[in-house]
Amino acid sequence: MYIVADVGSTNTRIARSKDLDTFDEPLIYSTPHTYEEGIRTFIAHAQELAGTESIERIVIGLPGVLNTDKRSLFNAPYLGGWNKYPVADDLEHALHTVVTLENDTALVGLGEATAGAGSGTEIMVYVTVSTGIGGVRIVRGVIDPSVYGFEMGHQYLFVDDQPKDLCDLISGTAIVEKYHVQPKELGKGAPVWDEFARYLAFGLHNTILHWSPNRIVLGGSMFKEIGISIDAVRAHLDEIMHMFPTLPEIVHSGLGDVGGLYGGLARLKQLR
Repeated sequence: MYIVADVGSTNTRIARSKDLDTFDEPLIYSTPHTYEEGIRTFIAHAQELAGTESIERIVIGLPGVLNTDKRSLFNAPYLGGWNKYPVADDLEHALHTVVTLENDTALVGLGEATAGAGSGTEIMVYVTVSTGIGGVRIVRGVIDPSVYGFEMGHQYLFVDDQPKDLCDLISGTAIVEKYHVQPKELGKGAPVWDEFARYLAFGLHNTILHWSPNRIVLGGSMFKEIGISIDAVRAHLDEIMHMFPTLPEIVHSGLGDVGGLYGGLARLKQLR
């Protein structure tokens, strides 16, 4: 029996798999922002899912930059209370298993590449825009190697002659800080959505030049019915792309909120 989990800054999803092809109905709970409560809650839910069975291996997506040994979080901007703690060691000791940690966006991207909107694509980029912004490059169904992972959401764009972090321009957090409302409260026709689509197009333009993918999969809460239009992003990109003859395909994610769990299954298969 295996466990796959996606620990987000807002919610955690954890599920059991017996065959590495499917997983049972996930348990979903609010992610504790203190490490002690967070690790205790995770252990309790993993034990509940396992019952009397042993856990052969666990794969977990975490929201931030992992240390180079991929055993702990170095910097989780929206889950800072977990930084520097020995996540993998503590879980292995408590659950008597082997734990593999991945960046949460990378794991969702792997899920989309193997079971979602990126299936069959040789070089795929997954980008999520929600509380923050994350991205990953998947090549032939494998997370591209890196030292610290990928953080394309923290690239700088010059706006009003000032360098601005892309996360500070178009994330859900940026909306709350700038407009003092939740994104859905702005309404579907708010002009800000086209402005956000334009900013994202510039960020994706840089990403396309760096990573040269066949397909870009866009996911996250900011692409819901009230949010950034993928058609608008594509149109803005078409206006500014001059270096390459064509744009990659740009599509919406296909796995919803459980992409990280599908990515966990794919990662488990690769680790066998």
